[in-house]
Amino acid sequence: MNLTYGILSTSSITPRFIAAVHASKNSQVTALASRDLANAREKADLWQVPKAYGSYEELLEDSSLDVIYISMINSLHYSYAKLALEKGHHVLCEKPCTLSPEESRELFALAREKKRFFMEAEKVVFLPVMQELKRRIQAGDLGQITMADFSSSFDPGYNTWFFDAEKGGGPLYGNAIYSLQLLQYLFDCKVEKAQGLCTRSASGVEDQFVVSLLLENGLLAANKTSISSQTCHTAYLYGEKGYAEIPSYWKAREAVLHFADSTQELLSYPCDHELVYEVEHVRECMEKGLLESPIMTEKMTVSAISILNEIKKNF
Repeated sequence: MNLTYGILSTSSITPRFIAAVHASKNSQVTALASRDLANAREKADLWQVPKAYGSYEELLEDSSLDVIYISMINSLHYSYAKLALEKGHHVLCEKPCTLSPEESRELFALAREKKRFFMEAEKVVFLPVMQELKRRIQAGDLGQITMADFSSSFDPGYNTWFFDAEKGGGPLYGNAIYSLQLLQYLFDCKVEKAQGLCTRSASGVEDQFVVSLLLENGLLAANKTSISSQTCHTAYLYGEKGYAEIPSYWKAREAVLHFADSTQELLSYPCDHELVYEVEHVRECMEKGLLESPIMTEKMTVSAISILNEIKKNF
């Protein structure tokens, strides 16, 4: 199956996604849209995309496009994902899929009604190193995992909307979701309790936070994310027989297993474009006629935004 993608937005993730599609099998980006036609044409030329549209709505009228990739600001995900599905397209929507569990459920239901594939774009669960880690955890190589710790930091200065709460800004939605989805994937269980503390930027949006999670299997996890300080950008999974160290866990190419006898094992999966794995997964799902990913499921999407909203409400 040869899939054609249309992209809504020329956001900072767009060139990375285009590069990943080009590196994948039997998929290509053939159109992109911006709210400004001149900008769309400039970026289409730069990123070697054949067609440019000066509005999102105009791109969605293009019946030659199989999949719409939605990468605009968080607050617009729901409305344009809904419109894309209504226009008969399959949809891959950047995280967070929507800003409420009700909206996410509605989109999955609409996709089933329209017989279209729909998935939240969550690259971390498709990384080969995470798949191998899951296999090793299930095999008991590290014993029972009882604690986890995640840290990340970044400069959001290039995205002015990031400081606007009405647009779904702030690092909680953008970064805590990686650890939430990864924990659900690795351990096949949900979060039972979640709480957090934050400090806030001048706009009122959180600029750093510490979140604590308790999973139904008894695992305790913490996520520490900042746009004010530099962190170690690493995840740790602590078990009875050792621990896993995962540098840059949200885009990880490798992990180190540390065992109780002081030996180590490197798990390494180098690649140029980490988004390629979710692109390949979309193609595989559609070749099988699936409407929902068996990995990045509706349940995982709804659970994550429910937890994030609970945390945000109590900050």
